[in-house]
Amino acid sequence: MNRFIIVVFLFFCCQANAQNFRQNRPLAADEGDLAIQYYQDGEYEKAAVIFEKLFANPNNEGYFDIYFNTLLKLKKYDTAEKIVKKQIKQSPQTEIYEIALGKLYQEKGDASAANKIFNETIGKLPKDEFKIRMLANNFYRFENYEYAIQTFKQGRKLLDNDKAFAFELLNIYRFKKDKPMLMQEYLDILPSTPQLLPQAEAVLSMIFEDKTDYQTFQTGILKKIQKEPDAEIYIQLLTWNYIQQQEYDMALRQLIAFDKRTKADGGTLFNAIYTFVDNGAYDTAIKAYEYLLTKGKENQYYLPAKIELLNTKYSIQTKGKYNIADLDLLAKDYQVLLDENGKNKTTLFAIKKWATLQAYYLNQPGKAEIALEEAIKMPGINALDVGQLKLDLGDIYILTKQPWEAFLVYEQVSKQFEGQSIGNEARFKSAKLSFYQGNFDYSNGQCLVLKAATSQLIANDALNLSLLISDNTQTPTDSSALKMYADAEMLLFRNLPERSIQKLDSISVAFPQNSLGDAIMMSKAKIFIKSDEYQKAADIFKKVIDEFKDGIWTDDALFTLADIYEKKLNDIAQAKIYFQKLITDYPGSMFSAEARKRFRNLRGDGI
Repeated sequence: MNRFIIVVFLFFCCQANAQNFRQNRPLAADEGDLAIQYYQDGEYEKAAVIFEKLFANPNNEGYFDIYFNTLLKLKKYDTAEKIVKKQIKQSPQTEIYEIALGKLYQEKGDASAANKIFNETIGKLPKDEFKIRMLANNFYRFENYEYAIQTFKQGRKLLDNDKAFAFELLNIYRFKKDKPMLMQEYLDILPSTPQLLPQAEAVLSMIFEDKTDYQTFQTGILKKIQKEPDAEIYIQLLTWNYIQQQEYDMALRQLIAFDKRTKADGGTLFNAIYTFVDNGAYDTAIKAYEYLLTKGKENQYYLPAKIELLNTKYSIQTKGKYNIADLDLLAKDYQVLLDENGKNKTTLFAIKKWATLQAYYLNQPGKAEIALEEAIKMPGINALDVGQLKLDLGDIYILTKQPWEAFLVYEQVSKQFEGQSIGNEARFKSAKLSFYQGNFDYSNGQCLVLKAATSQLIANDALNLSLLISDNTQTPTDSSALKMYADAEMLLFRNLPERSIQKLDSISVAFPQNSLGDAIMMSKAKIFIKSDEYQKAADIFKKVIDEFKDGIWTDDALFTLADIYEKKLNDIAQAKIYFQKLITDYPGSMFSAEARKRFRNLRGDGI
């Protein structure tokens, strides 16, 4: 039975029960429940006997829908027709009985008689929005979706409003997966309701099956643009459509053409560039920012575009196998930005990026140290930003071989922001530094405190580090192997991935019986992710999942593997498999809630 019919039926039953109670004539509710159960179990003969008895009571009209459907299931058309016509005679103004009669004729195979009733009912519609909606809902109630659509369309004519009932029609088209009509309805309604754009993009991306659907939609959008060339919503939709097909340069071409044609200030283009960045189309994003810079320094998007251009280049050039010469030029570009705009709270981001380049890529940690120490003293910087600068400075002190200074700044931030996320981060950094130095007892003590941290990520990382230390310090040999692992982690912290892998590989040579197998594999996999070698990382995560089912890193490996398949290897089927495995096998994992959300999204729930 259609869920909508059951809901309506229960509503009417409640109404009938309430009425009977008021009249002191209690209804045999148990009989009704039993009949419904018989219906749901497919025992229609038993259900019909009870429904006939219940429906005989004039106060029990709420049982009409389910009794009528029971008779149709049993093909007792004469009985069904008799009760429907009786209801029509008693309530000639109630269209639901007319529609039920048409439904009966449909079931009997008399389509012309059914269509005649349906068309006459629609033809009698008054210019009344409420009654139009009620009639359409009654058609929907009997699963007659085409006539529900016709009702809404006739309603548009009567009300002289071609945007009326858009939400209802969109819902029906979505339910029917009628792609052409869904596309057209969105194209018609979006200019007047642009807030529906995110919904349109989400719905269409779930029902479109291949490139042909996007190309069909593209044709429809371009026709709209020809009629309304200044309608920004269609440019946004066309940009999305190109991005779905990974045609980023085509999207940019449309945006620039729109900007020039409308002599705009670049706002639409600037906001769209974030989508390019989110999809990894960095080259296209760079072209877009460079176009905005041609508008001149007086344009309000000049400085934001320049900033984002540098940040986009930073994202590209610090990923994978980086080029020292390119990064040196990028650092100089940040320096030019600082020279032009001064060192202040507005340009703090540039100071931090410049310092990171110097410390981790250009082998100039001393310069980074000086820059951050000066930044901390700048006026107008709020306490939280100062705290974050101190954490960054503490990291640099490790690189400049000043571990005690690093401990001091971590401790300052930890005490100043006790119980807050940044304070917990400072304490964890202190624990990691102790771990790098081989001071495992102190590191473990800090981690045990952090297990109760409000930040789930910090608490999980602290728990994993604590378990790693506890499991691998049982004997002097274990501790020695763990010290080598800590050295490898330190090399990775210093952004020396190749040397880190060499150290990781040497652990098994020096200590063949070590118990660090899953930790070593996880570290190597994360190095491969940073160098954009996603298939190598995926292969390692699979080994962790297969060989260490009860390991401390297995849920992490599952989530990261699913994420790689979804976002990097474009294998949605594999992504769903590993998200599902995480949800099923590790329900207590901190990743399970996000995995469930991602899995449902990939499966298309709610669309």
